[in-house]
Amino acid sequence: MTSSIHDADIGYDVPAAIGDTLDDVQTPAMIIDLDAFERNVARMKTYAETAGIRLRPHAKTHKSADIALYQMQSGGAVGICCQKVSEAEALVRGGVTDVLVANEVADPKKIDRLARLAKSAHVAVCVDDPAIVAILSEAATRHGVTLDVLVEIDCGARRCGVLPGQPAVELASTVAAAPNLAFAGIQAYHGSAQHIYDPAERRAAIDKAIGMARGTANLLRDAGLEPRTITGAGTGTHNLEGASGVYNEIQPGSYIFMDADYARVRATEGNGTIGGFEHALFVLTSIISKPASGRAICDAGLKAHSIDSGLPTVFERPDLKFVSASDEHGKIEDPQDTLKLNDRLMLVPGHCDPTCNLYDRYVCVRNGRVEALWPVTARGKLY
Repeated sequence: MTSSIHDADIGYDVPAAIGDTLDDVQTPAMIIDLDAFERNVARMKTYAETAGIRLRPHAKTHKSADIALYQMQSGGAVGICCQKVSEAEALVRGGVTDVLVANEVADPKKIDRLARLAKSAHVAVCVDDPAIVAILSEAATRHGVTLDVLVEIDCGARRCGVLPGQPAVELASTVAAAPNLAFAGIQAYHGSAQHIYDPAERRAAIDKAIGMARGTANLLRDAGLEPRTITGAGTGTHNLEGASGVYNEIQPGSYIFMDADYARVRATEGNGTIGGFEHALFVLTSIISKPASGRAICDAGLKAHSIDSGLPTVFERPDLKFVSASDEHGKIEDPQDTLKLNDRLMLVPGHCDPTCNLYDRYVCVRNGRVEALWPVTARGKLY
């Protein structure tokens, strides 16, 4: 592993320096356990190779060019997914050469930026509305590029996506006829299924999604429109889509880190979906107050980790429970009064993706020492 931060850049604006121990790191800090991270990357690479499908990890999880490049160079990834044009721009500037904006882009100014980006990297985007096709085509023509376009179908999440079946075929026909656009296939991602705790319910939801993707693909072929890519799937269901014989590409993101909510999904496992992946992302926090028996206060509050998917857990400390958070404080139940001022704890965030967007850098640790500092390249790139 190498660092994107040089010794000359180390100052008060970074939480640690190369070679520091965890006790030296200023808290709160976002920590990557490099050994666990590398094992997670290797496991997904092996899965995709064994299943004979392409792996296109989702960078909305980490928003880091360093991590994206590691996934492509060592983790078997053919490219990277992004959610926003600015996110894709930041990662391409960081050296990523193949991005799919796995989302709709409707603003003509954003579409113009996307077409311009295709001069520097292979760029694909999703559509679910025929009105956008003409804008994409005009921008691609103006910049002298060809954009790959995937038709997104609503396969159960009731978020974006055209209806599967004939409506998707009609939209694909519009894409295929548009100058400087190439119909590339189907985006069929059921996001909300990733965190269905009951394995039978999770499988049932994905079986429906697979059926919609299969039916749409068959209709496309009947119309002479070959969907060369059928993509989707996340960490919670990647093996279900991967074994379907329908999907030839998967888009897991959180597998590299695994958060507290995915641990709850894992606890209900009945189909082995995410059993092999480990916690690799943590918020390192310090105890700043021990005001009463049974209660400790840490310095990681709402500004240090996202709790939209539940509160963090205290790593490898079943005797402690994180019970609430305010802006800059976290309250921890400490019934045995084991904690004292300046003790360090590793918190597993409830939801890794929005937590990563709160920090400027990852502090990458191996064997208790800081080995690298990776910028969160696309932090704040929401536009």
